[in-house]
Amino acid sequence: MSEIYKRIEELCAQRGIRPGRVSADLGLSRGFMTDLKMDRKKTLNAETAAKIAAYLDVPVETLMTGQTRAATDEELKFALFGGGDVTDAQFEEVKRFAQYIRERDAVEH
Repeated sequence: MSEIYKRIEELCAQRGIRPGRVSADLGLSRGFMTDLKMDRKKTLNAETAAKIAAYLDVPVETLMTGQTRAATDEELKFALFGGGDVTDAQFEEVKRFAQYIRERDAVEH
């Protein structure tokens, strides 16, 4: 069984779907997942990897390697503020608010 298939299977299980559903929904061949599972296919081209990753709502890096990396502060600032100027104080305030939300939700559950 290919490592990529194992990751796809695990991600599918977390979402309550079957790998075959991914193939069907994305218009991939019926034997695509079987080929991955049986180790007849060991890699994905970039387009297919991107489609599967988007479908499973994970970065391509996670799909291909199983690794995830934390976003850098610069990436977070861009995502939160659209690349505009942001002071360190503003950024720290947003991080404190995010921590508050996590703590609040942990208490509620």
